[in-house]
Amino acid sequence: MLIEIKELELHPIDFEEEYGPGVLDLGPDLQQSTPLHVAGRAQLIEEHHGKHQRIQDIRINGELSTTLELPCARCLEPVIQEVRRNFDLLYRPLGADAGREELSVTGAEAEVSYYQGEGLLLEDAVREQVLLAVPLKVICREDCKGLCPHCGANQNLERCSCSEPMEDPRWTALKDIRSKLED
Repeated sequence: MLIEIKELELHPIDFEEEYGPGVLDLGPDLQQSTPLHVAGRAQLIEEHHGKHQRIQDIRINGELSTTLELPCARCLEPVIQEVRRNFDLLYRPLGADAGREELSVTGAEAEVSYYQGEGLLLEDAVREQVLLAVPLKVICREDCKGLCPHCGANQNLERCSCSEPMEDPRWTALKDIRSKLED
């Protein structure tokens, strides 16, 4: 769905969209399990920079929800993750801030994104918000044992036959000191 500046000049746009699994590219590690539901409102905000410059920003706020399947950070088994997120986004025309002298960026300015052309694709904003809502690491369960570093076997399902790693001889001196301190 293209949110066009021309239409926003007339009135705010309310939207309610549903994206089926596979419609949005979420990358190779995320699989969408249920439809992604997004609803909200887009409106035009005019900013005045100086006497003669007028900038048309697009403000989008709303909420999204879906269910994703992503790999466990330890054993790579699939984990089901509910994703719900409220968002309030501001998009400024690309190049609107060009030519201004360099200043330190405030927290509010750091959250401004940019659009190009006659409007903004809602799908791009939604995809970004889904990716931001996903935790960096997810584990299947608290006591997940992960994969064997030698053979790659899932240690939650099977005990591998790899021998215990040999002790690094460089640590022997410290081990001797530790045993003397304990005695």
